[in-house]
Amino acid sequence: MIQQKTNNIVASNIAEMLLNLNNVRKVDVYFGWKLIEQDPDDNKFVDAAIAGSADFIVTNDAHFQGLILIDFPKVNVISIDTFLDLISNQPLT
Repeated sequence: MIQQKTNNIVASNIAEMLLNLNNVRKVDVYFGWKLIEQDPDDNKFVDAAIAGSADFIVTNDAHFQGLILIDFPKVNVISIDTFLDLISNQPLT
């Protein structure tokens, strides 16, 4: 996706930088849950969140709101504003 907005070199550098951060880990997705029917392309983010045991997905995309009604697998969705409030109240480490 980054490559579509920039070029191969920039995308590669960003991916390498992200993978070197302490709070980032690469996960492989082996199962497609297909939880979002309205926009199937969004399912890759849900599948990655489930495979990576993410605490939540941060998005303002309305298609993700249906995940609130699904009990299993549980995927928490928060808005960008909620996320910004959450991190602004965290002490710097």
